[in-house]
Amino acid sequence: MSRISPEKMRSLLKVYFIAGSTNCLQDPVTVLEAAIRGGITIFQYREKGEGSLCDLEEQKLGKRLRKICKENDIPFIVNDDIELALELDADGVHIGQEDEDAAQVRRKIGDRILGVSVHNLEEAEKAKQAGADYFGVGPVFPTATKTDTRAVQGAAMIEELKDFGVPIVGIGGINADNAELVMTAGADGVSVITAISQAEDVKEAAARLRDKIQGGKI
Repeated sequence: MSRISPEKMRSLLKVYFIAGSTNCLQDPVTVLEAAIRGGITIFQYREKGEGSLCDLEEQKLGKRLRKICKENDIPFIVNDDIELALELDADGVHIGQEDEDAAQVRRKIGDRILGVSVHNLEEAEKAKQAGADYFGVGPVFPTATKTDTRAVQGAAMIEELKDFGVPIVGIGGINADNAELVMTAGADGVSVITAISQAEDVKEAAARLRDKIQGGKI
């Protein structure tokens, strides 16, 4: 397996859906299947928060979600947990600044996709040198999903990093109503959790977001 090209990565980042059992109003399997029908382009398994699954239960759900992604040719990314990603034969991992060093993660996962959350130019340069395939940049807007104290950045950091040579996905508080702002700032796609996972009609929510993305990219 060879490293993914930046051009291919940019196409995959368009509608980046992130979810775990704690985020979904319905069965996560049902939600993912509907989101895929609505047009998501990549999926991240993020099993975190109060009441989240652990150990074998987390792995069991991960296997089910991984199978759905594989059947639909949707890249399957695991949040933070490198060992779980390898156990599930994930297509890649996404790490934050508080997680394992990006260069060490790259060595462990080989040519799988490596996404890194960055919040400033120094973090971005370090992640680029470590072999990040894409940056997660944000939080762009206020979000209740993550409990860290990162300041909301708006689209400013996306604008600073858009010519860095690494594909960018906007993170934090994004929905169909503000997605175009993220894209016009220079992002290659948007990542969402609740905008899809807690929608009454998951397929429609994913489709609406994809329509906005396609309309917002200049």
